[in-house]
Amino acid sequence: MNTLLDSDELQPQVPARYAGFIVRVFAYFIDAIILGIINTSIIFISLAVMGIDDFGNFITSDSTEGVVGLQLISFLVSLAYFAGMESSNKQATLGKLALNLKVVDEKGQQLTQPRAAGRFLGKIVSSFILLIGFIMVAFHPKKQGLHDVMANTFVVFK
Repeated sequence: MNTLLDSDELQPQVPARYAGFIVRVFAYFIDAIILGIINTSIIFISLAVMGIDDFGNFITSDSTEGVVGLQLISFLVSLAYFAGMESSNKQATLGKLALNLKVVDEKGQQLTQPRAAGRFLGKIVSSFILLIGFIMVAFHPKKQGLHDVMANTFVVFK
């Protein structure tokens, strides 16, 4: 039986059935749809508040500050979503909840907000290296991506 800990000095807290690559990809697709809806809503509300009625002209204009601002908002919304949900009592985003998954630390416990935020930021590193940090989930014995290894976290079935 797999356990989260292999160390002799610490007793494993929970048996673990690690979530593999495919189920995690499906969970991410669900999350991406949800975040797309949230971010699109925020963008259009922001543009309406700023009095901009032509999104196409806004994006193609020389207003790089506006585009960078919208990207920053999107990043912060994603950070809040992933870190907030994964450090909550649910221990999972809506996509992971839909597939009966949760994110745990090395003791099988709920993540702290800083660790969940670190895990999210680690995903940036995983994506910068040609997505290899994500692909390694398929080959890692504990189904960890680079961001999981960096934050010492695991995605497991409930």
